[in-house]
Amino acid sequence: MTRDQMLAHLRAADEVAREAAAHGHHPFGAVLVGPDDHILMRQGNLDTVRHAETEIARRAAAAYEPEFLWQCTLVSTFEPCAMCAGTMYWANIGRLVYGCDETKILALTGDHPENPTMSLSSRTVFGSGQKKIEVIGPFPEIEDELHVPHRDFWKR
Repeated sequence: MTRDQMLAHLRAADEVAREAAAHGHHPFGAVLVGPDDHILMRQGNLDTVRHAETEIARRAAAAYEPEFLWQCTLVSTFEPCAMCAGTMYWANIGRLVYGCDETKILALTGDHPENPTMSLSSRTVFGSGQKKIEVIGPFPEIEDELHVPHRDFWKR
């Protein structure tokens, strides 16, 4: 996957995040991209424990064989939390692409009770396992774009 393709998929995930926010859900989005560079699934956040990445990984694990998922890429607007990274690991999705790192979400949400961030990177979570999941991110050139749906959402 080229950098331009990654940026295009990050923007697709951002569209999902904006749709989630429009429906009152947390403004995070993810897409699952197949080995042929086509989007297979889209998912926005649903609530505090039903994150976009966790939901999409569970759906993918139910729909596809582990060998196929190892060739897929989960693309997320923000770096997945420890729960999401763990679910992605167990689903056998072989690559993660994310737009903004976990530390940036803390700056946007503050101490909002619906998003108590953890200082635990997805790279650390994956590095604790037996499989080498490729991680690509962040992408500073679109950070401002990805922050937009968060700016007013967490002030509620």
